[in-house]
Amino acid sequence: MITDINSEDRLVQATFADHLRDVLGWESVFAHNEETFGPFGTLGRADECEAVLLRDLRDAVTRLNPDLPAEAREQAVQKLTQVDAARSLIQHNREYHGFIRNGVPVEWRDASGQTRHARARVMDFKNGNGPDGTPNNRFLAVRELKIRGLRVPHYNRRADLICFVNGLPLVFIELKAVYLNMRAGFDNNLTDYLSETSINHAFHHNAFVIVSNGDRARYGSITSKWEHFVEWKRNDEKDKGAVEAEVLLNGMMAKDRLLDLVENFILFDESRSGGVRKIVARNHQVLGVNKAVESVWRQEELKREFPPGRRTIRYTVPESEMFMVAETPDAVMDLPPPEPEKERIVELPLVARAHPDLGRLGVFWHTQGSGKSYSMVMFTEKVRRHIPGNFTFLILTDREDLDSQIFRTFAGCGAADPNTTPVAASGRELKELLAGNYSFVFAIINKFNQPVSELEPYSTRDDIIVITDEAHRTQAGKFARNMRLALPNAAFIGFTGTPLFKHDHLTKRIFGGYISRYDFKRSEEDNSTVKLVYENRGEKLGIARLDLNDRIAEKIDQASLDADQEALLEKLLGQDYEVITASDRLNKLAYDFVEHCAARWQSGKSMLVCIDKITCGRMWKRVRRLWKLKQARLDAEMANKSAALAGLLDADEQETAERELEWLRGQAAWMR
Repeated sequence: MITDINSEDRLVQATFADHLRDVLGWESVFAHNEETFGPFGTLGRADECEAVLLRDLRDAVTRLNPDLPAEAREQAVQKLTQVDAARSLIQHNREYHGFIRNGVPVEWRDASGQTRHARARVMDFKNGNGPDGTPNNRFLAVRELKIRGLRVPHYNRRADLICFVNGLPLVFIELKAVYLNMRAGFDNNLTDYLSETSINHAFHHNAFVIVSNGDRARYGSITSKWEHFVEWKRNDEKDKGAVEAEVLLNGMMAKDRLLDLVENFILFDESRSGGVRKIVARNHQVLGVNKAVESVWRQEELKREFPPGRRTIRYTVPESEMFMVAETPDAVMDLPPPEPEKERIVELPLVARAHPDLGRLGVFWHTQGSGKSYSMVMFTEKVRRHIPGNFTFLILTDREDLDSQIFRTFAGCGAADPNTTPVAASGRELKELLAGNYSFVFAIINKFNQPVSELEPYSTRDDIIVITDEAHRTQAGKFARNMRLALPNAAFIGFTGTPLFKHDHLTKRIFGGYISRYDFKRSEEDNSTVKLVYENRGEKLGIARLDLNDRIAEKIDQASLDADQEALLEKLLGQDYEVITASDRLNKLAYDFVEHCAARWQSGKSMLVCIDKITCGRMWKRVRRLWKLKQARLDAEMANKSAALAGLLDADEQETAERELEWLRGQAAWMR
């Protein structure tokens, strides 16, 4: 899609619009200086203030809700387009997204005077056709649409490309010429459009924003900062990554995919400080979650194929086949010939799945920092929305901090009600909760601490899905065994940021194989996580005297210790905590940390990890003191450099000194 003609208006926009029309099946209109207004005008707009195409919206609501009276349909249109000056952009966007996804709540009185309630559909997420063959959704791309501000009526802007579905402006595409940096479109245009004094009402229904220069493209939400705009690189996990704008258009703007994104891959998270953030799933999350949902569909097919009572196979094998002792030729030669005895066969009872995938949804391996918690929310929401059933999701972790973090994410995104969703506080409470019928239950695996009989499980339901975070860490002990006895018919999916080892047969046996893989290398290439570089540095440990062991042994002999005292001394000498946390070593590490951070001040953030909280506190005191000393040295160095600069006459020396002084000023400002 690279072109050598630098005309933003006529080439980049036209290329995008033509691709949407010719490849993806959208309708396309060029509006600038050609749009006519009124009910029978080009787009049906009454004036330039309107950002919603009311004619298309009314047609869609009528087409999708034939059983609703006209007054209810008009009520839905009014609710979808009413602007409240007291509400923010994100408040409008969040409410309208709920209407688009779940229908607009309407009410009316029937002929008998009874009040009726319903939800008016706005889109057909299955993208089907009506009885007369007319498509239920209209996909329209409009170039150069002029929009006038609401709060400042004389303020108007021309949008490069807006993509409407049933009259609602779902996708805003900001385009720049090929020779320009994409960020210019964000800094100079989008930031302006989103302001309250501009045309931000054009984003009230927005699903996501695309910025492109015709060659490369990124997308984000209306709350995303530029660094959180990301690329769409592949439409299948097996594809090699590509950054061309065409890949993004094909991946996000194909009709079925766009509807999937709007319905299932947008979250509003209020679990963090700074207000509500709109989350649009990244490329790897969409591909991974859809594969996980496919695995649940497959599980439902298996449940129909193998109804209760036929999902396990009980069988026996001779004990000799289960426990065989390896014999060497020498061992056989040394033994006397066995006495002839009557053959005795012992049969061992075993149980196997009727199908190897029953209860196994697979392993979802997305590396650390790739948004696994959001992927879990999207997975559960899509399963509940698309797969028939009354599912209970048991969200399982192995640490309290992880349990709290994931619970906050689910609650902050509205998937779980923070007031009614249970978090198991004990093993007995967990047993009671799983015997109930909750949508979500959160627990730590050590809450499976009650003995479980195979004959008395917590629940025999087959619509319980266990989502295990960091699955590889928790499946080998007593708690895991109790869990499987407690939930014999549950399905298990493992989320992990750590790859399974080649011979990790246990995790594979419990969860199945990989259903989605997003490793660290691919995450780094996609800028989902920062580049990881290992540098071997710090205070090295060593032995000052090579005869230390001999001297210790000599002193022990002289002390005439008994066996218990020797064992205690050996235990104490085998510990390295006192050596690692010695004050002299911590002083050197703190100095190295401060100097390292100060030298790399332009590289970003830093983190210091200690062996325990006490050592962390000791290091914090040392680093704080050395940090202030480093600031004082920088201030003195800047003063000396300024004084020296004033006395320089040579232009080259002055330029060099000015660069050094500027560096010092930046370094000092960063350290403050």
